[in-house]
Amino acid sequence: MRYESISTFFEYFSFWNVTNDNLVICKKENLSLSLSLSHTHTHTHTHTHTHTHTHTHTHTPTHTQTISLTSLSWTNWQNWVVDPSGGFYYHWLQVMIFPIFYNWVVIICRACFYAIQENFLAAWLTLDYICDLFYMADMTVRGRTGFLDQGILVHEVSRLVKRYLFSRSFLWDLASVLPSDLLYLHFGVHTPLVRLNRLLRTRRLSEALDRMETCTAYPNTFRIAKLMLYIFVLIHWNACFYFALSRYVGFGTDLWVYPNISDPEFGSMQRQYIHCFWFSAQIFTTVGDTPPPRREEEYLFMIADLLITVLVFATIVGNVGNVITSLRSQDNVFFPNHELVKSYLGRRTISKDLRHRVNSWYQHLYINKKITRENEILQQLPVSLQTEIAVSVHLPTLSKVTIFQNCETSLLEELVLKLTPQVYSPGEYVCKKGDVGHEMYIIKEGKLAVVADDGVTQFAVLGEGQFFGEISILNIKGNKSGNRRTANIRSIGHSDLFSLSKEDLTATLSEFPAAKHHLEEKGRQILTRMGMLDETAADGSQPECMEDKVDQLEEKLDSLRTKLARLMMELESSVLKMETRVEQLELQTEEWGGIVAEGGEEEEEEEEGEEDDRERRAEVEFGGRGGGRVWGGGVGGEGNSEREGGDGEGEEEDGERGEGDGGDGMEEEAVKGVKVEESVGEVEKTEVEQEEEEREMKTEEEKSDKKKDGEN
Repeated sequence: MRYESISTFFEYFSFWNVTNDNLVICKKENLSLSLSLSHTHTHTHTHTHTHTHTHTHTHTPTHTQTISLTSLSWTNWQNWVVDPSGGFYYHWLQVMIFPIFYNWVVIICRACFYAIQENFLAAWLTLDYICDLFYMADMTVRGRTGFLDQGILVHEVSRLVKRYLFSRSFLWDLASVLPSDLLYLHFGVHTPLVRLNRLLRTRRLSEALDRMETCTAYPNTFRIAKLMLYIFVLIHWNACFYFALSRYVGFGTDLWVYPNISDPEFGSMQRQYIHCFWFSAQIFTTVGDTPPPRREEEYLFMIADLLITVLVFATIVGNVGNVITSLRSQDNVFFPNHELVKSYLGRRTISKDLRHRVNSWYQHLYINKKITRENEILQQLPVSLQTEIAVSVHLPTLSKVTIFQNCETSLLEELVLKLTPQVYSPGEYVCKKGDVGHEMYIIKEGKLAVVADDGVTQFAVLGEGQFFGEISILNIKGNKSGNRRTANIRSIGHSDLFSLSKEDLTATLSEFPAAKHHLEEKGRQILTRMGMLDETAADGSQPECMEDKVDQLEEKLDSLRTKLARLMMELESSVLKMETRVEQLELQTEEWGGIVAEGGEEEEEEEEGEEDDRERRAEVEFGGRGGGRVWGGGVGGEGNSEREGGDGEGEEEDGERGEGDGGDGMEEEAVKGVKVEESVGEVEKTEVEQEEEEREMKTEEEKSDKKKDGEN
């Protein structure tokens, strides 16, 4: 097939790029739809004749794999899923605002203003069914809108459709598209109230407006606009009800209702709507005088309007107050509280010059929108998003610093989160010579001067992208100035700087030892050029830097904490053991006390028996002596005396037996005492053995700790 020109070729074909392939759509009736898979080889043949013209023929054969477009589109449609956070869903919600808002405004207007309904009937019916098509398309979109399950977007169409069909939203959507227009067959086409079910899609309108409020860059302005839109719809509906009530009561019957439409001045369609809208706005805003009602229906209408007016006023005042509060809170977040500082300055005797400097600093921040509290604002975001925002804002400035050039990207990303914006007023000193340096500075905007001690002589001027104070925070060995500032830096005008503290830099470099060595090497080179590096002190023979000493002290402190914790554990265990031993000893002493008490009672009884025996013996002896004297001797007397003596001997034998029994009791008590002493001795031995074991354990632990310290 030959084509005389490229334009002729495009008359037959138009190309549409689908991913990496070319979808060929044919315009000729006899050509079929096909999908070109980009297998094209071009062969050019040139024929030159001896005549004055040259004929060139180019042949481009195309190998095309043909696939049915119908099957392709059907496959894509089956797998089509809408991302609720994507751009298509957002724009689709914006599109759905128009049909929903159309039904909310037009249906009630056509029902009350019959002239509007009759004059534009064809246009209204066309727009009605176009809105119905959008409603049904919206149901399709909602049925294929994905949702998050375990944080992952679900793409299974069957699950999406099932979830939508069993949701409450489907019932509302289905009710809003019911074919209520069939009631036209009974009531006629001039009764648009049969389409009131279309108003049930209001939730979709609220979702669209809320999504727009979250996405817009001016949420407060949009919030006010949304409030005014709601008020307009309310006034519109009230105007329609007012006209319908006037028609019910009778046009022109009193001053309150709408004037007689037979009057040419009030008979036009535009005048009818505008007058009713004006009357309704007067009621809701309570601006101007309205005619007093005359009939019960008019009174009821005015009562309802006054109640609605109270709610409208409360809503307007509340929303506007929230917007103003939000604006003030935004200012307080972005900028320091000027009123609080002014109140403080007013309570203190501050010079006018210093007050003027404070006010000019605040004015500079507010006029030029300088934000000094970026870290506080971004704290609500995840760390990953904070890092990305800080990188996009501050990384170009940080990359200009000489000592940070050629460093790892991860190191710079860590450092950008540590940058703190600062603003200096004209003539203000950023640092002075001899001050202890705790941070370095990077100039974002403005100019700073390196001045002499007199504050007038300028040695150099620093501009955008330059930095200073980096040497004092690196702890470089051999730095003659130590961490002291070596120059006076003063702001010429309003200057915006970034500060990076020594603590933040040290904490970040501890995770990047190679970058730390690289930065220290660069710092040594700078100090060498400045003549501020002591070569002998920079050698390895110098004592360890303060950071290494601190690390060693921290390690020793950790080991001491471990030992202390171990000793505390041992102390607690020994205290518990001692408590149990004391309890055991108390129980044993109670038992021993009972035994001793029993032994004492037995001893008392034995002593009493011995005393009785002694008395009896004494009586017997005294009685024998007295009988010899009275009776003077004789056989009988002797016999009696012998008998009595025998009795006395018998009693003595009984006493000896008693003494023998008492001796047995004493022997038993002695045996018990020996047993008690043995048990006490065993307890003391166990205590001594345990103390010796604990001492051996402590000596072994001390030896092991000394070995570890020697290895370190």
